[in-house]
Amino acid sequence: MTKTNRVVTETPYLDQKPGTSGLRKPVKTVQQVHYTEKFIQSILETVCELDPSNRKLLIGGDGRYYNNVVIPLIVRMAAANGFKELIIGKKGLFSTPACSAYIRTHKCVGGIILTASHNPGGPDGDFGIKYNVANGGPAPDNVTNAIFQKTKTRSFYNILDPVDISISKIGRTVLETDQGQVVVEVVDGVACHEELLGTIFDLPKIKDYLLQNNLCITADAMAGVMGSTVHRIFGDILGVDSSHLIRCTPLPDFGGSHPDPNLVYAAELVTTMESGKYEFGVAFDGDGDRNMILGKNGFFVSPSDSLAVITANLDCIPYFVGKTFAGVGRSLPTSGAVDQVAKKLGFAIYETPTGWKYFGSLMDADMISLCGEESFGTGSNHIREKDGIWAALAWLSILASRQCSVEEIIRSHWKEYGRHFYCRHDYEALTTEQGAAVMAAVNNYTAPDCSLPAMGVTEVISCVNFSYTDPVNGDRALNQGFVFTSVTGSRVIFRLSGTGSSGATIRIYLEYYSTSEVDGNAQEILSPLVEFALLVSDIRALSGREAPTVIT
Repeated sequence: MTKTNRVVTETPYLDQKPGTSGLRKPVKTVQQVHYTEKFIQSILETVCELDPSNRKLLIGGDGRYYNNVVIPLIVRMAAANGFKELIIGKKGLFSTPACSAYIRTHKCVGGIILTASHNPGGPDGDFGIKYNVANGGPAPDNVTNAIFQKTKTRSFYNILDPVDISISKIGRTVLETDQGQVVVEVVDGVACHEELLGTIFDLPKIKDYLLQNNLCITADAMAGVMGSTVHRIFGDILGVDSSHLIRCTPLPDFGGSHPDPNLVYAAELVTTMESGKYEFGVAFDGDGDRNMILGKNGFFVSPSDSLAVITANLDCIPYFVGKTFAGVGRSLPTSGAVDQVAKKLGFAIYETPTGWKYFGSLMDADMISLCGEESFGTGSNHIREKDGIWAALAWLSILASRQCSVEEIIRSHWKEYGRHFYCRHDYEALTTEQGAAVMAAVNNYTAPDCSLPAMGVTEVISCVNFSYTDPVNGDRALNQGFVFTSVTGSRVIFRLSGTGSSGATIRIYLEYYSTSEVDGNAQEILSPLVEFALLVSDIRALSGREAPTVIT
């Protein structure tokens, strides 16, 4: 019989507060003695307190460096803490949307997901640990706060003696412990998600559309976990030639690249699409929940526009046909493009803080059916996570139904609803002090008697620090970003990101709406907003940076 050991240590770690979606730290940080164990123990105890009856836990990750060490560790600790069924993806691989699908379908108490999402991997990269609750979504603030409180006094953790469990093959292993038997089941990490997607979309219709029109499409998994799903859905089901499926083998360091699907880090896909060979292209991030959509000749679809277009074309997606559409949610920094669609079609619209967890309670209460964020995340209430391949299939469904190109769909949409010119400037890897100084400078403009400068020739009417009250449970989220709004509805938003592993990242969001300049140059039209942002934040002087790290 394998016995439980209680390991007692002396000093708790005080830096284990989860961010927007879990704990993200440099690999070298989580490799500190007892660092990972103490955080995992805090998760397991919190889960047991929330639901004393359900002892079925999912474990998986995006395949990044150090996952192969932490997954066996979680198995030994979960078994020692009284969990009876442990579900692990084959080779430890489970995309974030697949985790959500499996948790919901198989009624797990939740899941521990090892991912730092779009952050780089490898020994010098980042590592992430997050907990998803029983609805399949990221843990809400009250749960992450409870976990954090436990970490601050954590002096021990429970763990089994080392056990020999292979996760490279599908199958079941029974562990004998001093608390009884524990079943460890290794499963196909793709199958549940694949089956669900097959009920949402008419995949044969998409395949026929591609074949009949002799269209080439391509997908870039950026050496992340979505590669296996891409091969199954795009290759096996839709018939896309494997040579058109790029970087679909998961690698611990993502091939040395930054697995973030934007115009900078997915430059290989951008170049491929600019060749004109492909009608449609999509890139996914490390854990497969984000997506970037490109049309022929590299035509870029902003995530905000993508959400609006999908909302305007619900009749092209079988999942929504014949159902009552509850409403749509978007994060604060996401443009108001979807608002225009919701207004015309009579749908409710909800504006939330950044973080998919804020959509969860709205979906559980049947208040929204669709949601999205400007940070390349889109999804629906089929799960409680953003879903990169879902977004790609939604777009392919629209193309197959409307029989026109990505660019034609977008330009037609702008003509009908107007265009929200949009851009995001990221100042990454600032010091904590630099980030605080920039936000303090912006905060000065929230004072009631403060004089607000103009955005070019446009009067600015307000600056507020956005706060949110969940309409379902009344939970409050404060200090979610500073929002400057002009008399014409243009917005400049400043936000301190919660997805970095160290230091600070300032994100500046720029938005200008027009019904007459839809074919204008975005950079020219947004230039007065850029100058305004630089003025009110003094970010060049305070950060020592002359330009953003990334512009998307």
